[in-house]
Parts: sequence; structure tokens; C-alpha cells
Amino acid sequence: MDPNELLRIVDAIHRDKSIDKEIVFEGIEAALVSAAKKHYGEEEEITFAIDRDSGAIRGSHNGASMDTAEIAERIGAQTAKQVMIQKIREAERDALYHEYDELKGQLVTGVIQRYEGGAATVTLSNVEAILPKGEQIPGESHHPNERVRATVYEVKKAGSRVKIILSRTKPQLVQRLFEQEIPEIAEGVIEIRAISREPGYRTKVAVSSIDQRVDCVGACVGVRGNRIKNIVDELAGERIDIVRYSDDMQALIPNALQPAEVEEVILCQMLGRAIVLVQEDQLSLAIGRRGQNVRLASKLCIWDIEIMTREELDEQIEQAMLGYSSIDGVESELAERLVGEGFLSYDDLEVIEPDALMEMGGLTAEQVDHIVTQAGVKAAEAEKAAIEQRRKQREQERIDKSKAAKETAEAEAVKETEAAEGTETAEKTETAEKTETAEETEPAEKTETAEKPETAEKTETAADTEAAEETVAVADQSARHANGEPAETIEQATTEAAGEEVVQTVPEPSRQRHAETSDDAIL
Repeated sequence: MDPNELLRIVDAIHRDKSIDKEIVFEGIEAALVSAAKKHYGEEEEITFAIDRDSGAIRGSHNGASMDTAEIAERIGAQTAKQVMIQKIREAERDALYHEYDELKGQLVTGVIQRYEGGAATVTLSNVEAILPKGEQIPGESHHPNERVRATVYEVKKAGSRVKIILSRTKPQLVQRLFEQEIPEIAEGVIEIRAISREPGYRTKVAVSSIDQRVDCVGACVGVRGNRIKNIVDELAGERIDIVRYSDDMQALIPNALQPAEVEEVILCQMLGRAIVLVQEDQLSLAIGRRGQNVRLASKLCIWDIEIMTREELDEQIEQAMLGYSSIDGVESELAERLVGEGFLSYDDLEVIEPDALMEMGGLTAEQVDHIVTQAGVKAAEAEKAAIEQRRKQREQERIDKSKAAKETAEAEAVKETEAAEGTETAEKTETAEKTETAEETEPAEKTETAEKPETAEKTETAADTEAAEETVAVADQSARHANGEPAETIEQATTEAAGEEVVQTVPEPSRQRHAETSDDAIL
């Protein structure tokens, strides 16, 4: 094998695969040993060494040196090539593993190649990674060719490959986004002291500043909230609370419970519990929706936080005093000390350290065991009573719901009946109105009908009067003619009478009188 060619190959593998040259040289040496053992036998002692500067190969067989010609002649080139390829792949896998193992918890950016079954395959710079459905923010969805940012969660070897699992649900993602968006954090002026997160819903971040002139909370929020807005958008609208960190739990716990207002914080050092007193109107705000606010505050402070009002605390203290007094071997002074340390239930006595209880009450180990045993029995009884009480409460709620549903149904039935009766009444009223209108119309029509015959009668009477007047006129003319008045006057009167719209006929008696008059005139 040409030493220069060997060096050129090692350098090319180093550049293309990003594998250290020493690893490549060791792989080639192991490949030569493996190939030689297949030729000489597995039990033979064979070694090979490659000069890192010149590329010269030196080998020995059972302590005897082998020259280059013998190596080239006796070792199968194909076998050495296969072993070398395998070694290089293993070296490449190891290099990838170490590279991404050092990136655990760090932020990486990739492009989604495939999205199937809720899991996404993300292409990073030199390897493919997996973003499982369980490591995605609830409610968000992805599509191919989408750029996504996530943290490296797990790295493990799988055969000749490296399996890399990404996550978008871990608190480290929020921390890395803060470091990218807020220069003061990247520079170390502001430090993130604690993070508690429920992915997709809410995150609490406790920050502090080493420079008193820098407001750690204001710097993280940014002008008009532009810095925190970029982080919220990256987390699919997840709500982020930024609180001021303090080493004093009396100050940190109220900050962690914001926006609720806290009256007093009572620390129970032996139990690692903090009893937080709030006003009645702040109780639901301090607890949060489904206990989210107090749960995140507990994770942030690493203390068990219990929210209650002062009245509830007084009631629990009274019940604890009565309960401890009923235990054989617990004196009133010991009961007061237990309550003062925050032990408010039988379960608390089961977790107390025996040495601490012995010191508090001046008891022996046997007495402590007796007290703890009684506390366990009473705790079991109290649990059974609580379960029974919850069962009765659920049963009562079920009865109340059924009763309310029945009342609602009855009310709806009454409304429907009233609506039906109202419709019927409206129909009857409308019918009555129509009847009344018809009755009013009928007399009017009768009056009009009565007026019409009267008008006709008046018209007929006027016509009769006019006819009578014309008859009288004709008779008068006849009389004038009989008295010797000219005939043309009679004809003119007759003509004027004939020009009227109603032509009247001279009665027979008048004609007879006219005839008689004429005869008299002739005679």
C-alpha cells in the first residue's frame, strides 16, 4: 500500500466525515489485524502500526517483523477493505454520538422532513432526528418543510446509526429561548434561577440580576413586551410568568404565586411545607385553574405550598389539637409543638423522623413507635371517613342534579302550556274582533241600502212633479187657445215641452176638453 495514498485517504475521510484522523488510523490498523488473523489464524499474535507522518505500515507476526511485500501478498485486500469500511462507519457513528451527546439540553434547528402518525422526522445539519408526539407541545401541529426549534433530549446508539430524540416540552427549551431573545441573559447579567413548566399552558421563570441597576423582570419582558412576545409565539401561545428570585422563601413564595396577593407565609421546616394565607377573594386566584398556579409555584420554590384562609387554618389547628390529644402518649405540650411545626394531620406523624419526635416530646423509641402506630390507624380511619363523605357528597350532587333537571323540565312544560294558552287566547280575540267588525259593517250596509230606495223614491217623485207641471202647462195653453189666443203660441208651448228630457203625454180628459173646446169654437 502506497504510504502517500494512505495519508490522502485518511485526510479525505477526516474532512468528509468529520472523523478525527487518529480514529481513522486506528480503524485501518484494526482492519489489517482482522484481515491478517483470517489468513494466519485467530490464535496468532499479529500487530500493525501506521506511521502518522509518513504513512508507512509496520507489522509483526508472533514477534517477527513483516515487510510491506509480505503484508500486501498475504493479507486479502477485499477483506481489509470491508473491515475498514465497517470501522469507519463505527467511527462515524461514535463521532455523531459524542457530538450530539454534548448537545443534550441545547437548542437545535431543523426542517421537518416527514410528519406521520403524530411523530415528525427532523433533518438536522448532518443527521436525522425524531420529534415524538409526546415531546410536542399539546395542541400544535407541524407540516413538511417547516422549520422547527427543539432541544436535544436523548441520544443513543442503534446499530451503525445514532438515534436522536428531540423535545419541545422540557423547561430547557424555555431557557434557551430566553438566552437567544434576551442579551442580558446571554451576557450573564441576568440569571435564570428556576423554571417550572406545564407545556402548552403555563410557565413560571424566576430570574435575578447581578447588577442592581438592571431590572431583571423588565429586561425579560422588553419594551411593550416585544421580547417575551417572541418567546410566547415560539411556544404556541403558552403563558409565561416572570418572577423575581429571592433566597428568602418568605419573599420568593409570594412572588411565585403572583398575580394572587398573599397575606402571610408560614414555613414548616421539618416538613418542607409552606402554609400560605390569603383572603377569601384571592383563594381561587392563588390556587389557579385546576390547581395550576400553586402547582407551578411549588415546583419553582421546591416547597410544598398549601393555600388556605386564616379561618381554615384555625379550624385545622383546632382539629389537629383534638386529634393529637386522643392519641395515647401525646401530652398537650407535645401536641402544641407538633402543631407549631406544621404537623396538622395523622399522616404528618407517619413521616416525621423518630429522632425528631423523641427530641420534641422527650420520648423513648418504644413510645414513638406506639404513637406512630396509633397515628397510622387513625389516618386509615380518617381516610375511610373521607371516602365515605365524598361518596355521600357525590350522591347528593347527583340527587341535586336530578332534582334540578326535573324542575327545569317542569318549568319548560309550564312555559310551553302558557305559550299554547296564550296562542289560543290570541286566536279567540282575533275571531271576536273579526265578528265585531262584521256586525259593525252590516248595519252600515243596511243603512246605505235604505238610503238608496229613499233616493230613488225622491227621484221618482221629482219626475212625477215635473210631469204634472208640464200637464198643467199644456192644459193652460189649451185654455188660452179656447179663449182665442194664437195657435202658434200653443204650438210653441208644445214644442218647448217636447224638448224636455222627459216627454209627457197629455191625459185623455184634457184632449177631450180640447176637442170639445174646438167644437164649441166651430159652432
